[in-house]
Amino acid sequence: MKHFLFSFVVGIFLGQFLIADTQKTTLKVGATPVPHAQILRFVAPMLQKEGIELEIVDFTDYVMPNLALSQKSIDANFMQHKPFLDKISKDRKLDLVSIAQVHIEPIGAYSKRIKDIKELKDGALVMIPNDPTNGGRALILLHNNNLITLKDPNNLSATSADIVRNPKKLKIKSLEAAIIPKTLQDVDLAIINGNYAMQVGLGAKDALIVEDSRSPYANILAVRKGDENKPAIESLKKALTSKELKDFIIQTYKGEVVPAF
Repeated sequence: MKHFLFSFVVGIFLGQFLIADTQKTTLKVGATPVPHAQILRFVAPMLQKEGIELEIVDFTDYVMPNLALSQKSIDANFMQHKPFLDKISKDRKLDLVSIAQVHIEPIGAYSKRIKDIKELKDGALVMIPNDPTNGGRALILLHNNNLITLKDPNNLSATSADIVRNPKKLKIKSLEAAIIPKTLQDVDLAIINGNYAMQVGLGAKDALIVEDSRSPYANILAVRKGDENKPAIESLKKALTSKELKDFIIQTYKGEVVPAF
């Protein structure tokens, strides 16, 4: 009888264990290595407490993670900003949506001639990228820091023709983004993408002004349209916009990556 009762209790325990195990959810998220995969590894234990196993799928480009998401080989991706998602979704006819802003890899304004943006003189020469995306991004940075006024600061494709006020009469010139760091000695202010700044030993700490949480270029969590309210997706969104993650980003990246929530 005792043997029977022992077997019965063990059977119940194993049955409950197997049921609990089958209730675990695996969430596959596509990401580029730095800082996206690093951030996902940080939040993985939070999800594990909710019975969600986070599987990070590494990508080294920006197109394949969106195709993989559309084709349902992953459940979400975290590696791009919304303007890029919008463009590729339109070009490739992908039904993908952004559900959270997580961080910004900021564009910044650098100078060898001044130490504070307040020292920028009237008629100063300012170099910005010449491609439509980053050119607009640079002008929005100037607008947000009250150096110019744009007709529509939400227009990501803004050009110099969209400037309605230029109180300092800044001379704004454009050049290929990758070449701009080489002009630092010759201009008063150069607006440089984060990756190109790092290549010449500059970081956000060296910038006189940098993008903040108003930037539309925040890196986002993207999912297929219709999956926004799935419990595991909602848990991932919560983890990626948590105070714990904000503190981690601030302490780990020292301004090279900025929280966007």
